[in-house]
Amino acid sequence: MNDPFQMQPELRYGAPVCDQILTNRFFSIGYSWHHRQAKWTLEIISQESMMVHDLPEVERKDYFRADLRVPRRFRAGLGAYEGSGFDRGHLVASADKDLLHIQNSETFLLSNMSPQVPSFNRGVWKRLEKAVRTLDQDPDIFETYVLTAPVFYFGKIIETIGDDSDASGIDIPIPHAFVKSVLTENKRGQLSLWTFKLDNQALDGDLEDYLVVTYDAEQLIGGRFWDRVAGGDLHDQKKSKGRFWS
Repeated sequence: MNDPFQMQPELRYGAPVCDQILTNRFFSIGYSWHHRQAKWTLEIISQESMMVHDLPEVERKDYFRADLRVPRRFRAGLGAYEGSGFDRGHLVASADKDLLHIQNSETFLLSNMSPQVPSFNRGVWKRLEKAVRTLDQDPDIFETYVLTAPVFYFGKIIETIGDDSDASGIDIPIPHAFVKSVLTENKRGQLSLWTFKLDNQALDGDLEDYLVVTYDAEQLIGGRFWDRVAGGDLHDQKKSKGRFWS
């Protein structure tokens, strides 16, 4: 059996354990059968721009759909989100994959979605996604790796969306928060790391207010994020007002 960690470039520096790895054309999903959504997603922001040149951005089609690679009893359906009051929140952003129709379409698989509070999804989460793309445009950056993961706090009640009226009959747990860990490699091969944790609610702080220690975020998710990087070679960047996170 082919090892996705050898074949998928976005998995080069490792990823946490999961129940099922779903390899797409331009990003990978580590799926959680228990939570009926991704445990994590991993992408390279700049990968496709090095492969495809001089093409216009594609139109977003909003083709939300179930991921048929996931066993039926473990996968989300559209019915769970209908009337729930929660957005189908992208983990890999649609705007990150806008050069080819097929790559943009894959971001609308429900395996790439988690229930998000609308003001969160359309506010601070959108700001962070845009800031990561801005970071990637730095001429000194060679590649930008982004790991995104829902967070469930053990000490809090987990609410769900979906009910028996949904054709799948599956409830989807609502994450308490989300983590986004951003690893950059510059043209000299040096690595930099920023990890954010944002509660799934309306937030209006600066992005740097949500920077956390990567080790602490890993404890919440349950596994090392970048386990193929040798120990001691990767450190969290200090908080600082600057170009990307303010």
